[in-house]
Amino acid sequence: MTDRQYSTVSKVIAYQVLAIIVLTAGFALVEGRSYAVSAVLGGAAAFIPNLYFALRVYKSAGQEARKIVRSFYAGESGKLLLTAALFFMIFQLPNIEILPLLAVYIVALSVFWFALLMR
Repeated sequence: MTDRQYSTVSKVIAYQVLAIIVLTAGFALVEGRSYAVSAVLGGAAAFIPNLYFALRVYKSAGQEARKIVRSFYAGESGKLLLTAALFFMIFQLPNIEILPLLAVYIVALSVFWFALLMR
């Protein structure tokens, strides 16, 4: 992975963290603790699998093309399984608020789309 690619990935991850923090703070100020906890859990459900994928792909840099493609598929599969497992665990918790959970999850995922537009 080149410096430019690493820089782009780092920026996207940093923007994701920033979006999660800002939205969680907003929900905490407006609605209170249960909304803030739900918001941060929604952010984690988006951020942790994306970080896993980014690290998995980063580790494949410099390898032959077949291994890189395999790493992408394995990373995406792992990301989907990790997302499902995180949501399963989150929905086992009491007092989860769906609105902030899904709102922050969707915003954290949409950071990628905005990063493409800003490029």
